[in-house]
Amino acid sequence: MPNRLSGEKSPYLLQHAENPVDWYPWGEEAFRKARDEDKAIFLSIGYATCHWCHVMEHESFEDDEVARLLNEHFVAVKVDREERPDLDQIYMSVCQVLTGSGGWPLSIFMTPERKPFFAGTYFPKTGRMGMPGMTDLIAHIAGLWENHRERVFKASEEITGAIQPRRRNPDEAEMLDRKTLDKAYQQLARSFDPTMGGFGGPPKFPTPHHLTFMLRFHRQKPHMDALSMVEKTLDAMRDGGMFDQIGFGFHRYSVDERWVVPHFEKMLYDQAMLAMAYTEAFQMTGKPSYAQVTREIFTYVLRDMTDSDGAFYSAEDADSEGEEGLFYVWTPEEVKKVLGRDQGELFCRFHDITPEGNFEGRRSIPHITKSTTLFAQQLGMAGEELEDLLEAGRRELFAAREKRPHPFKDDKILTSWNGLMIAALAKGYQALGDTAYLQAAIRATDFLLRTLRTDSGDLLRRYRHGQVAHAGYLDDHAFLTWGLLELYEASFDVRYLEQALRIQEQTMDRFWDELDGGFFYTARDGENLIVRDKDIYDSAIPSGNSVAALNLLRLSRMTGDPRWDKSAERLLKNFSSLVGDYPSAYTQFLNALDFALGPGQEIVIAGESGQDETRAMTEILHRKFAPNRVLMLKETGREGERLGALCDYVKALHPMDHKPTVYICENFACKAPVTEVDMLKMAS
Repeated sequence: MPNRLSGEKSPYLLQHAENPVDWYPWGEEAFRKARDEDKAIFLSIGYATCHWCHVMEHESFEDDEVARLLNEHFVAVKVDREERPDLDQIYMSVCQVLTGSGGWPLSIFMTPERKPFFAGTYFPKTGRMGMPGMTDLIAHIAGLWENHRERVFKASEEITGAIQPRRRNPDEAEMLDRKTLDKAYQQLARSFDPTMGGFGGPPKFPTPHHLTFMLRFHRQKPHMDALSMVEKTLDAMRDGGMFDQIGFGFHRYSVDERWVVPHFEKMLYDQAMLAMAYTEAFQMTGKPSYAQVTREIFTYVLRDMTDSDGAFYSAEDADSEGEEGLFYVWTPEEVKKVLGRDQGELFCRFHDITPEGNFEGRRSIPHITKSTTLFAQQLGMAGEELEDLLEAGRRELFAAREKRPHPFKDDKILTSWNGLMIAALAKGYQALGDTAYLQAAIRATDFLLRTLRTDSGDLLRRYRHGQVAHAGYLDDHAFLTWGLLELYEASFDVRYLEQALRIQEQTMDRFWDELDGGFFYTARDGENLIVRDKDIYDSAIPSGNSVAALNLLRLSRMTGDPRWDKSAERLLKNFSSLVGDYPSAYTQFLNALDFALGPGQEIVIAGESGQDETRAMTEILHRKFAPNRVLMLKETGREGERLGALCDYVKALHPMDHKPTVYICENFACKAPVTEVDMLKMAS
């Protein structure tokens, strides 16, 4: 019989709706049952595309014996970490404090007051290789709860106390400067893999904000090796098996140092952040290969991860037919069956698909070991001919692969991750000029603004199958604001700047720390949890505070409103001592710091968007890598008045001699207006 999760919308919770475990969703009903029956709570946190979550479900949560023990001794609660990242952050910190590591599935035992006393991750049903089993663990903890309650309560109080935030006095902190950026560069350089790219050893994560930071560092110190490290990493990731060579898009991370064997799940946020990294690398270097990777990422997202209303799905699973990666791997026989012997052999040689294989069961993960130029020379073939053959083969294999059972798709729509993809598409349009990217960003934005808000205008986090849920967190507000700012600079539609300012005001009102500066992760009127903290660590996804810092700085330059600049300064100073200790762990935060340190540019085009000269000027400015710039278009008439209402100083800017005119201010000084396209190329 279905349990209490059957009425939920979260794909992860619904995956457990048929378990014999009497699961409850997080809420007062579960806590009341625990108090009434004098039971502890077993909290399990995971997400729909998590491989080891599937394994633990199959081994334990679908097992009648484990379910009987859990139901008898505990109240079992399931949480989707992607819908409730606030809970995940709190209880993951518990696991890291108690065990020194973390991950998913996350397993917590806690009191009915939600105070934890035991934490771990994956547990098999029965113990093996030194790992305790669920049956033994349940019996042990049930015994502690029954016979040593005082010890349990004491431990829960001590653990809860240990994870409380420690106040840092920002008045005693020194403001960060360029030495901080230098220190981060040196730390990243020491961990760089000069052979295969990337930072640190396996498993290797893409961490795109490391790359965007290094691109900014290169602008300031081009004689250093920052750009070469970025290019080595971007090239290696695209050629490796971490990139889906047949259907495009990036997998989560590489388990080996060569980027060949990935963890196969695909996450929306990785596509967004990596698209931004490749876009900026193209703007910096002009190399078409980086533009091509950006297009490939967007091809995957717009084809496979886009809802009919225009918003973007969250993830695709690593598993299909019960095996990780099965959807993505090939044997030579499978390739030749689709392409024929000659073309199949060529494709297998280029993509290293061999009889021995490089993955489980003698299957191969397609990847690239040499350039098409070198491979064509070895074959005595023209490079363009080879590229055409490989692309034709890829298309045929993709069509054949589409007939395989697909991995599970987590089709929920998250405001925060959609904000990142909107930002990526808007930046991609600016760099590449493809209007399909702009239109996709507009559709997604309009859907979020129309659907994922309350009647009073507050943001919500999740949409699925017509239902919205959960008040928005800091990252929902910060990431959507980022997307709106990029979309304004791409489209010059003033309503997106208006919405960015509106959401930023809401963020200040609901999340800002009036005492010390910076933003709490949860709103002041949110659920009362055991911890309320401010997140700054830039992990797989940048922190809300790092993104918000740059949003504040950009809004300050755009509007001329000193409130935003003062708030950004307080935020940067609040985290300065923490970031200064090990800055390479906060590279998105350093992107904001780099913007604050300057030199920065404020550029306003005064002209009509429909004029050829205006479009030519816009294209020049859009194509350039200028991360410390804000860009606006002041038109005549109603649109110009709307912009002037937000940005007072643009009211006085008008076309000169009936020509579109570009006004450039740099480092707090304004240059002579530019009215000629050729002059703009030099002046900007």
